[in-house]
Amino acid sequence: MNTSKNNSKSKFKQKQNKVELLLLILYVIGFYIFCIHRSLQLSRDHFSKLRGLHIGWLFSPPRLNDASDDQWRNFRTNLPILSLVFGIFTLLANIFRKLFHLRARGMSFFWLFLSLIYLSYLHGACILFIFLIASSNFLLVKIFARAKYFTFLLWIFNLGFLFCNRIYQGYSFSIFGEYWEYLDNFRGTFRWHICFNLVVLRMISFGYDYHWAHQESRFDQEKHIQRCHVCKSGKNCYQILQERNAHINDYSFTTYLSYLVFAPLYIAGPIISFNSFASQLDVPQNHYSIKEVIWYGLRWVFGLCLMELMTHLFYFNAFATSASWKMLSPMDIFIIGYGVINFMWLKFFLIWRFFRFCSLIAGIEAPENMPKCVNNCHDLESFWKSWHASFNKWIVRYMYIPLGGSQRKLLNIWVIFTFVAVWHDLEWKLLSWAWLTCLFFVPELLVKSATNAFQAKGALDGFIFRELRAAGGTITITCLMPKAISSYSLPNTM
Repeated sequence: MNTSKNNSKSKFKQKQNKVELLLLILYVIGFYIFCIHRSLQLSRDHFSKLRGLHIGWLFSPPRLNDASDDQWRNFRTNLPILSLVFGIFTLLANIFRKLFHLRARGMSFFWLFLSLIYLSYLHGACILFIFLIASSNFLLVKIFARAKYFTFLLWIFNLGFLFCNRIYQGYSFSIFGEYWEYLDNFRGTFRWHICFNLVVLRMISFGYDYHWAHQESRFDQEKHIQRCHVCKSGKNCYQILQERNAHINDYSFTTYLSYLVFAPLYIAGPIISFNSFASQLDVPQNHYSIKEVIWYGLRWVFGLCLMELMTHLFYFNAFATSASWKMLSPMDIFIIGYGVINFMWLKFFLIWRFFRFCSLIAGIEAPENMPKCVNNCHDLESFWKSWHASFNKWIVRYMYIPLGGSQRKLLNIWVIFTFVAVWHDLEWKLLSWAWLTCLFFVPELLVKSATNAFQAKGALDGFIFRELRAAGGTITITCLMPKAISSYSLPNTM
């Protein structure tokens, strides 16, 4: 009797789930048909008022292409030369590794040489500033790594230069005297102190990893291998490469410098830890097979085609940069905001994955940024974990855990988001954005801790719980839209 009752309940639940899924699919189809149709109308009716539109190459006659985003326009324009340069670099690196059986020491010299050529074009004589600061950090780490106050010194040193670089706009050679003033005429094509933000993260990573190499490791490798499906298959996942201490000889000056300026990841990342980089410099990554790397590249090409189609049909970004969205109705502002946040996601998706793809070809696996679509992030925590995922991993390893981890979570988020703000730039609006995010984060964490204890007792409870989560996701995405639109008044950062 009980068995038949349970079977009928199970069938009813399955039927209810199917109906709910069908209604959701119909809603999604209707929502996107409306958004796409209205976006096409808005782009057609207002294109004459928008800035940053250029003659495109798709369709006949060619439609205008939205090139109003500086980062995307620069990346798209330089994509052929970047592809050629990194293609040559990675080809040479793989040939030399095979021919001369190069390991960590040899590959560090080789990549340092290639990266110096790359940086000389980007920054010209300003590479002297980079190597002067990097060398000072190396000496600080080597001298004080075993001291109790080492982490304090490491943070003060790196934050100090992070601030000074921005305050003095990358410095001028004239401050060293008239004899050096002529070098200001050879500052390259790209401001070095913008890229140096990522170098600061790498310098801190080297410092911590070298500091921890002199302590007993808390990482249980055998336990990890039992749980990790990648490591079980005989491959090495990123976590084990990061947590396993490198050999003490790998913390050399050449390996350190090649890590800081490794060409494929230098401009935009993704961010990789020193331990992981050094181990893969010695033995190339085996997580991705050649077939998987090729497939990864083909998926990137598909994403690029999608972006080209998007910027030729919808002028979301041009609405934001021209401030024309202010004249629209609330519903149209919602559609533009939703389009902008999806454009930004796809932009960073393509930029980060291009450089990661080049790094994979070179045998170095970096963490994946944007592991899932922005529309699948149903709360602020999952959004920040996914958006710049490699930065999030860096923060967890070098800030969140040393600050006390989950035991001080509500306090840690204030320190972490303040650092994230000043790392991007020294502006009050960035700090206010960071603290406002924390204000939204605190109630979310409290609600999540309460809902984790909630157990759905029936089908109705489960349905209500799912709908509340969906409503929470909708609110999260909607709250991100004003930030997405207003971000074009903020400085460009990758």
